[in-house]
Amino acid sequence: MPEQIGLYLDGIAGLTDEERAYLERRLGEIRGQIGNIDEMLNSTARGWKTSRFNSCDLAVLRVAVYEMKYDESIPDGVAINEAVELAKLYGGDESPSFINGILGELARKES
Repeated sequence: MPEQIGLYLDGIAGLTDEERAYLERRLGEIRGQIGNIDEMLNSTARGWKTSRFNSCDLAVLRVAVYEMKYDESIPDGVAINEAVELAKLYGGDESPSFINGILGELARKES
């Protein structure tokens, strides 16, 4: 995985050393919480398990859940909105509503 991340980051034009370090750190933090994040997703997505999620939707959900649960600098509403916007760009037709529903339910559980 570190080699793949390095290759991907090498392909981003204009990426500064500071931005690269941030992305590498953030990816490591998210990877370190994947088990907890997937457990939250599995308990929230009724009738679905992460093994059945579209890979793009799963990636977007993992980042958003990380931001909601482990990054106090990002408000839940911002994390949800950004995830839905990413789903509109990169997911399938049902992705935005699927992601919004799961993240909204997670936010309500914590209220």
